Amino acid sequence: MEFKPLSRLRTFWQFVFAVGMNGYVSGWIFKPHLYSGSAKGIVPPVLNCYACPGTFVSCPAGSIQHFMVIKAIPYYVLGLIILVGASVGRLFCGWACPFGLVQDLLYKIKTKKFRLPRWMRFGKYLFLIFTVFLIPYLISDTFFCKLCPQGALEGGIPQMLLNAELHHLAGLLYWSKVVILAVVVLASIFVKRPFCRAVCPVGALLAPFNRVSILQMKVDGAACTGCGWCQIVCPVDINVSEDPNSLECIRCGLCTSCPTSAVKFTTIFGKPSTLPKIENFLKIDVD
Repeated sequence: MEFKPLSRLRTFWQFVFAVGMNGYVSGWIFKPHLYSGSAKGIVPPVLNCYACPGTFVSCPAGSIQHFMVIKAIPYYVLGLIILVGASVGRLFCGWACPFGLVQDLLYKIKTKKFRLPRWMRFGKYLFLIFTVFLIPYLISDTFFCKLCPQGALEGGIPQMLLNAELHHLAGLLYWSKVVILAVVVLASIFVKRPFCRAVCPVGALLAPFNRVSILQMKVDGAACTGCGWCQIVCPVDINVSEDPNSLECIRCGLCTSCPTSAVKFTTIFGKPSTLPKIENFLKIDVD
């Protein structure tokens, strides 16, 4: 069973992406400021606050809201989402999202665990429609950013700690974001990735592509014993044997550690045997 090596490999790459996107050291220590170079035009398909002192890149949710505010169509961001989604579905949610990493680490805390009600997964689509598209368009303000717990973690709290001149701005809005972050942090200890599954608008944008993306998951019905291992290890609590390409799947690949090798990566064109396990692509020795 190869669960632990693959899990470590995935965590390694999550840290690589988190540090890579937020490694602007000068933003933290040399008169704290925001990076404003050309890399800020990069919009990776993950939630990552543009106001973080260390970030090089922009956030797709924030970028879309900006275009809604100026009453323009975000061709670049939507085109990027379509390209990534059509290629690998929600793979970036499972391997590159910093806030996904935070939730994964919090869930490792030993305590009683609970399952998120299935109906709550539809919440992220409502957040996408109303707080990213509709409300910013109507009120000409980046509404989702005012609520985003990732924004509080990466942007709001660090900015307050680094810039004393901002302390007088710590009013109701700031503390509301901090409370929302605290709720998400607490929930993440007991429930698998609650923010990703119930709130994240970036996940909502990518989710529909899971059914049609080039990268697919496939279950060998002859090898599957129905043991439930795939759902136990799944970070978003999917019964992979029933729906391997669920809209909730973040393509983490942990289910490919199936004791009978019933779950595999494949493509929309081929059979499971056409691709080796994902760790063979990345060429990283995690032992």
